[in-house]
Amino acid sequence: MNLKDKVPPHNLDAEQATLGAMLLDWNSVDSVVTYLRADDFYSQQNQVIFDALMSLFTQGTSGDMLTLIDNLTKSGNLEKAGGMAYISSLTDHVPTSANIEYYAKIVLDCSTRRNLIKISAEVKADSYDETKDSRQILEDAEQKIFRLADVNQSTQVFAMREIVPRTIEMIDIRYKNNSSYSGIPSGFTQLDNMTSGFQKSEMIIIGARPSMGKTALALSMMQYIAIDHKIPCGFFSLEMSAEQIGQRLLSQVARISGTKLRSGLLKLDDFKKLQDAAGECYDAPLFIVDTPNMKLLDLRAMARRMRVNQKVKIIFIDYIGLITSEHEDAPVFEQQSAISKSLKSLARELEIPIVVLCQVARSAEHNEPSLAELRGSGSIEQDADMVIFIHGPRTKSAEEEDQNPGVLDRKLIVAKQRNGPVGDVNLLFISSCTKFENKSRDDG
Repeated sequence: MNLKDKVPPHNLDAEQATLGAMLLDWNSVDSVVTYLRADDFYSQQNQVIFDALMSLFTQGTSGDMLTLIDNLTKSGNLEKAGGMAYISSLTDHVPTSANIEYYAKIVLDCSTRRNLIKISAEVKADSYDETKDSRQILEDAEQKIFRLADVNQSTQVFAMREIVPRTIEMIDIRYKNNSSYSGIPSGFTQLDNMTSGFQKSEMIIIGARPSMGKTALALSMMQYIAIDHKIPCGFFSLEMSAEQIGQRLLSQVARISGTKLRSGLLKLDDFKKLQDAAGECYDAPLFIVDTPNMKLLDLRAMARRMRVNQKVKIIFIDYIGLITSEHEDAPVFEQQSAISKSLKSLARELEIPIVVLCQVARSAEHNEPSLAELRGSGSIEQDADMVIFIHGPRTKSAEEEDQNPGVLDRKLIVAKQRNGPVGDVNLLFISSCTKFENKSRDDG
């Protein structure tokens, strides 16, 4: 093992140049303070100096040689910082403060490399520990690396003179595109008008009794999002295989009865429709995971990879009751509560909406479902940013069926919306191809 292998990555010249630039021009601090931290510096002396400069920054005091030395003297850290001679030499390492961000990014890059080495060592040690579950080790490692990947995402402060023109431009773009939604639209006009689309970092629950069309509603939304509008979308199907999902989507897009596709009894014009639908689906950025009874840790890890590798903007999960907890001995209530909180935190971590399907209690079979009837845990109701129920008749009278065969009225009940109104949305359910559609005014 050579010296390079033993000494962690660092660049003392870049560290000194960063500190020197801050002392030369205090206004330059604003450009690095949002992402650089004291422990990003390798030298302990430089860590102490940066901490002192941040203390001055917090107090609203301008940092220069005199105020820095005074601060270090009062805190008893002057010698830890290398003494007055070292501090005085810092400005000798940089002719101008103009390149401070360049120097700071070198410091941050070295810090990231050191953290990767540290994480690797921790993973190695955990891997030798037979008392630790391998899936938990993977989850912890991915979480640490994912956080590390976002470490240089700086927080910026904008003045209104910057915000107003950009906001007007955004409104103008929406006007020209005939769109007023700030989130990802579902394709159902009434619902999108009420919600402005599914928003980043939100967990949306879609609840219903079995066979009321939870999966069909999710697939109808995904058709609009991924197939029609090419927005990358992830789908965790814990109940149906990828091939079954593919068949359902083809049935929806081609508007061919699912029974025909399953039996193979197709007419000549059906093949043309199917070919066109296959072409639309083929290029869609829709990514499906069909592992049954998937463990929560595996789901989180796969969702994280989808976000990084496939750049998904929204994730659907069908459904929460089939996610397996790591603590299977715990009461069901506690398992569901932990899963719910974990999915909400995942939405915030990935900064995308996560739509989760959920069954409701049997008491909602004939009456409109309420928040109290979400199956498994009251935590789902608390953690969700939005809760949508599907309600409507399973069958129609003979007269109604004659008037509009194969079409059922369905009502979406927005029972909770943390940042918006609640209310009802009327839709049509095309039972032959298990597809939800907007209900026009003419439909009553």
